Amino acid sequence: MDNKDKVIKAFKDSEEPLNATKVSEISGVEKKEVDKIMKDLKKDETIYSPKRCYWTVK
Repeated sequence: MDNKDKVIKAFKDSEEPLNATKVSEISGVEKKEVDKIMKDLKKDETIYSPKRCYWTVK
């Protein structure tokens, strides 16, 4: 499982929106890498923001 899959899994397993720090803690991927992955996921519209600075999968 690569880092992108770990980040997506963290979002899917969570019942509430997450910020990058929380995703990093859950997935075990360092925050800098999570930020890069989340940027790509935002572009692909895989994740969206229901409230400021928090994200969840569509």
